[in-house]
Amino acid sequence: MSDMCVSAASGAVPSYRRPAEAGRRNSREKQSTLPRTGCSAAPRRTIMDNGPVPRRRTGAVRHLLQLACVVLACSSRLLMVEANSWWSLGLTPIQRPEMYIIGAQPLCSQLSGLSQSQRKLCQLYQDHMSYIGDGARTGIKECQYQFKQRRWNCSTVDSTSVFGRVMHIGSRETAFTYAISAAGVVNAISRACRDGELSTCGCSRAARPRDLPRDWLWGGCGDNVHYGYRFAREFVDAKEREKNYPRGSREYARMLMNLHNNEAGRQAVYNQAHVSCKCHGVSGSCSLKTCWLQLADFRRVGEFLKEKYDSAAAMQIGRKGKLELKDKRFNNPTPEDMVYIDTSPDYCLRNETTGSLGTHGRYCNKTSEGMDGCELMCCGRGYDQFKTYKHERCHCKFHWCCYVKCRRCTTLVDQFLCK
Repeated sequence: MSDMCVSAASGAVPSYRRPAEAGRRNSREKQSTLPRTGCSAAPRRTIMDNGPVPRRRTGAVRHLLQLACVVLACSSRLLMVEANSWWSLGLTPIQRPEMYIIGAQPLCSQLSGLSQSQRKLCQLYQDHMSYIGDGARTGIKECQYQFKQRRWNCSTVDSTSVFGRVMHIGSRETAFTYAISAAGVVNAISRACRDGELSTCGCSRAARPRDLPRDWLWGGCGDNVHYGYRFAREFVDAKEREKNYPRGSREYARMLMNLHNNEAGRQAVYNQAHVSCKCHGVSGSCSLKTCWLQLADFRRVGEFLKEKYDSAAAMQIGRKGKLELKDKRFNNPTPEDMVYIDTSPDYCLRNETTGSLGTHGRYCNKTSEGMDGCELMCCGRGYDQFKTYKHERCHCKFHWCCYVKCRRCTTLVDQFLCK
C-alpha cells in the first residue's frame, strides 16, 4: 500500500481533514514510515519491540480507522490520475512548439492528460497538438450549447478531469461527450491541413465526384477530411487501445463503448462533408465553376450527434466479449450510432459520488413545457422569481453610406431560478 501511495503522490488531490482521534497522538506516533496522504498513520512495530502488546479495543479501532483513511486517500489519488484526459488540452492554451530554442522544455512533457501512446504521437506530430486542443475546445463548447436547456448541461468541473466524476458512468451523456470531442479533432485537423499549418498534410486529395458536371472544375483547396479522420482515429483511440482489460469484464465493455462512440463522432464529420462551388466570370456571369470538398458547419454536426444521443442504444457485454443489445427487439447500432452501458444518474440533486452538479440555481423558462421549463428543470422543487434589466440594440437604421445606427433599449424582464 505504501508503494501505491508513493506512485500516486504526483496527482493533484484535495486535502483530507484529519480524524478527531488523530489529534491525540503522542510524538512517537508521528514518526511513521507511511507517506503523507493527509491522514494519520498508525505507529509501526519493529522486530526489536519485544515487549507485550497492550490489548485495547480503542487502539485496534483507531488502527482500523487510520488504515481505512490511508486506503481512501490512495484510491482517491489513483482515481484522480485515471480521470486525466486529453480533453484538458481544450481548457489550457497550447503554445507553438519551440523546436529551435536551445534549452526550451519539450512541448509534450508540458501537456497533462496524455496517455503513453498519445505522448509518443505528440513527439512525432508536435505541430498538431495546438489544433487537437482547438478541436477539444470546439467539442466542449458545442456540447454545452446542445445541452444548455437540459438538467445536465455539459459543465466543466476542472482543468484535469474536465467533466468530473460523471464521466466514470457509461451513460448517454458520456457517449455524447466522447463523440463530440472526437468530431472536434477531425474538424480542427482537417481545417489546419487546408490552411497549410501542418507539415504532414495539405489540401484535400479527394476524387472528383461522378455526378459533378463536366464543365465544372474540381480543384481549389478543400478541407482534408481524409487525413483528419485518420489522425483523429490514431490519437483519440490510442488511450483506449493501450488498455489491457480482461475480455468480458465491465472495464472491457466500457473501453468498447468509448471506441464505438469515438467512431460515431468521426463518422459524423466525415459523412457530412459536402461539395462546395464558386462561380467565376465577367460581372458574375458564372461561366465557370470551381468546386472542392468542404466540411459541414460544426453546429450541424452537433445537431446530428444530438439526434444520435436521443436514439442511443443500450448495450451490455455478451458471452463472446462483445457489446450486444440489451433489448433484442431493436436493430443493432451502426458505426454512426451511439451506445451506452449504464443508465444516466439523477441530475436533479448534487451528488459527489456520481458527479452530478444538480439544478439548484439554474435559470428556467416558466412558460415552457420542455426540458428548459421550470417544472422539469427544477425537478418539482419550485423556483424563485426576480426582475432584472435587459439591455439590447433596437430601432436600427441604415445610413448611406454605409453604416447601421441603433439605439440602446432597456427593458425590465422576469427571471426564474430553480430552488
